[in-house]
Amino acid sequence: MSDQDKRSTIISELCVAYWMEMETVMNYIACSINLDGVRAEEIKSSLQADIAAEMMHAQLLAKRIKTVGGIVPGSASFVSRQDSLQPPKKMTDVVSVIKGVIVAEDSAIAQYSKIIQLCDGFDYVTQDLCITALGDEEEHRREFMGFLAEYEG
Repeated sequence: MSDQDKRSTIISELCVAYWMEMETVMNYIACSINLDGVRAEEIKSSLQADIAAEMMHAQLLAKRIKTVGGIVPGSASFVSRQDSLQPPKKMTDVVSVIKGVIVAEDSAIAQYSKIIQLCDGFDYVTQDLCITALGDEEEHRREFMGFLAEYEG
């Protein structure tokens, strides 16, 4: 694969990660507002705190896309993919939101891992950005795995 082909692939995968982060922000906002009940308060607070981190990831990805020669996509190219993180029909269904967050975090972890591999030995700055974001996503996932254990235990 030529350097230009590799760079194009990295830009494409950065765009995928960018949209994943943007969609996560939208869904975290919706779920953090829509959930009802006493049991939902801690989950809502955690989602609200994570919104800033996910938005920061999106902004860093956007800057990196531009820096490495890509164009940050606009809303016309957005395709929704997070079916499991849509607001539940029953606003007290905290467990479905927790499970949706875990699925979203698993997807982000897989995407960042993919980019890290693509960048190995080629684009250390993008690789470093993705390693940092990967660590953040792993922390978010661990927090929600703890919530799930408590709710299902």
